[in-house]
This record gives sequence, structure tokens and C-alpha cells, in this order.
Amino acid sequence: MTAASAVASHEHHWFKEPTEPAKKGYVAWLLLAQLFFFIALLGPAIVGIGIKIQSLVHAGAILEDGATAAAAVLGGVGALFATVANVVFGRVSDRTTSKWGRRRIWIVLGTVLMTIAFAVMALAPDLTMATVGWALAQLGANMTLAPFIATISDQVPKFQRGTITAALGIAQNLGILGGVYVAQWFAADLFIMFVGPSILAILVLVIFAFVLPDQVLPVKPPAMNFREWVETFWVSPRSNPDYALAWWSRFLITFASFGFTAFRFFYLLNHVDVPEADIPGVISLSVLIYTIALVPASIIAGRISDKIGRRKVFVWSSTALFAVGTFALIFIQDVTAFYVLEALLGIAYGIYVGVDLALVVDVLPNPDDAGKDLGVFNIANALPQTFAPAIGGFVVYVGSANGSNYALWFSVCAVAALIGAAVIFPIKKVR
Repeated sequence: MTAASAVASHEHHWFKEPTEPAKKGYVAWLLLAQLFFFIALLGPAIVGIGIKIQSLVHAGAILEDGATAAAAVLGGVGALFATVANVVFGRVSDRTTSKWGRRRIWIVLGTVLMTIAFAVMALAPDLTMATVGWALAQLGANMTLAPFIATISDQVPKFQRGTITAALGIAQNLGILGGVYVAQWFAADLFIMFVGPSILAILVLVIFAFVLPDQVLPVKPPAMNFREWVETFWVSPRSNPDYALAWWSRFLITFASFGFTAFRFFYLLNHVDVPEADIPGVISLSVLIYTIALVPASIIAGRISDKIGRRKVFVWSSTALFAVGTFALIFIQDVTAFYVLEALLGIAYGIYVGVDLALVVDVLPNPDDAGKDLGVFNIANALPQTFAPAIGGFVVYVGSANGSNYALWFSVCAVAALIGAAVIFPIKKVR
């Protein structure tokens, strides 16, 4: 252990874990900020990337049979930037000594960077510039998200976490729904689609930053050396086995989820035979159905979890159900069946998001390092977004003349989700 580490360890409990209910103003603006931020971020992610790639195909900047590979490259590079940014800015926000608090400045600056990057992506004349834009957008988005999510550990007591994280999950998925519809409405104008919602997100995040009762560090942390910065990306699984198991569960269900999301546009085009012009509308309606199913499932799961003091049963059972739904994608032959399956997936993921984040916060190694440890945990969100497009882009071509072997790919994703359910059982710190 270095001298700096020894000092940090000695002084390491700067703040007590919250025991009073979170302030209502904070909770209200937390949910609004989550909603508008995800409208801005996930409209481009779910629909915008596919439309942008198809626009480059039509412009001759990408070969027609290279669209799936282009989506894999763009998504993978963006996820890599998201991974690094989330951990780094989680750690930076933990150690920020500004009189304005630890989290505020990064929440606002990240959203501004994301907006500028979306302008670059919307105007990009080729795949290279589009990839640069998406990478910078992910950098900015995760500069915001890491300290934003860390405020839950800062402000919300254990007995309230299930309810609030369930509401946060609902706000996120309503944001996804709103983003998809905005993307559909402005599909003919990429600049408005990418940039317009992001400008609104800046306004809402600024208000949230003012409302947030942000903590101010009472001491200046010791300077970190290179080794300690590298260790920012690591939480020992031997010392923190519950955290490690929760990490792997999140990694595996995210792999399964993004394994579908990354290829949804082309799955509908090549497997379900939806005409290209109809795909944005089909995605919009499917996300609406998914969200309608998700919202009540999330609310009920979060409240029951808080009431009975149990997390694990909700997380493992919903992950297993999501695995079943992912495997069922193989057998979809028409849009109606696709909508029904989206409802099932919505119920499963609703239960999951209603409880999982509460479980994660409950098993964090040290509340003072919440930004850093949640950043490391977010690697379990970001890495699958790198691996799933890269692996899936290869797998869907195996044994398929037209690059649409979704039976093999969704089988892989379903097995991943089942393993994600199984690793929840050995967690001991949370019931």
C-alpha cells in the first residue's frame, strides 16, 4: 500500500450513509433528469444509429452489405469510450473538492459535451466521423451518468432505494420510449433528431444540479499515483464477492439485452421481413408496448422488495424470464408476434430494473467511493455493448447466406442471461 493509499484509507469515511428519507425536490428532479437525459441519449442509440448508417449506405459512403458490420463498429467503439468515461468520472467526482460539491459540475459538463458530439454525428459524411461523434457522445453521456447515479448512494437510505430505483428505471424506459418517438418524428432531419432533445436535457440537468443537495468534501484527498489510477478500474472480487457476483449478473443480462438491441433494426429487416420504411414505426410501437408492460412490473417489484426486505428473488427470476424471451425471438415470424414478445420482455426487465440497482447499491464496498465503484460496476453495462455487437456481427453471418443467423445468436444471448440469473444465488450480504 502506498503512503497516499494509507492516508486515504485512514480518512476514508467522509460521509455517513443516509438514514433520513431523500428530499422530495431531489427525488422529483432526479426522475425528470433521468427521463429527459435518456430521451436525448437513447433515441439516437436505438433508432438514430440505424437511420444514420442507412443514410450513409444510400449516399454511397458504406457498402450495402456492410451496414451490419458498420453498426457493430460504431456501437463497439462508443461502448469502449462509455466504459472508460464512467469509471474515470465516477472516481473524479468522488474526489472533486469544489465548493459546489462533488457531482454537480460533471453532470452538467457531460451533457454539454454529449450535445456537441451529437451535432458532429448528425452531420458526419462518413462512418469514421459518425464513429467519432458517437464515441464523444458516449464520453459526455457517461461523464454525466457516473456522478448522477452516485447521488443515489449519497442521498437515498436503504429502506427507500427499491422504490426510488424502480422509479428511476421507469423514468429511463419512458425516456427510451420518448427518444424512439422523437427519432421517428424527425427521421427526415438527423440534426434535429440528434441535437434537439439533447439541448432540452442540458436545461433539465442544470436545474437538477441546483436542486441537488450535493456533498462537499471536508478534506482534500491525497494525490493519486499512476498505479492507483489504474486500480480505479478494479474492485477486488476476493474482498467483495457479493459485488463481483452482482457485477457478473449485470454483465450477462446486459449482454443478452444489447445482443438484441444492437441488431433490432436489421433483425426486423432481415428476419421478420419488415420493409425498411416501416421499421422506425414498428420499433416505436414495440418500445411503447415494452414500456407499458415494464412500468407496473417495476413499481410493484420495487415496492414489494422494500417492504419485505428482499432483492435476490426478484433479480434472478426476472433475469431467467428475460432469457426465455430472448430465446423466443428465434421463432418470431411476423410483427404481431414480435409485439407480444416485447410485452413479455418488458415485464421481465421491469421486475429487474425495479430491484437490481437497489441490490447493487446495497453491496457497494464503501459509500465514500460510490462514484468510482458504481463506475466499475457500469463496466458491466458498457463492456457488453462492445462485445455484443462485435461477437454478434460475426455470429449472425455463421452458416447464413444473407447474414441473418439470429437463431444461433439469440441462443447465445439466452444462455448468457440464464447464467446471469444463476450467479445471484450465492450473494450473502443481501437477502
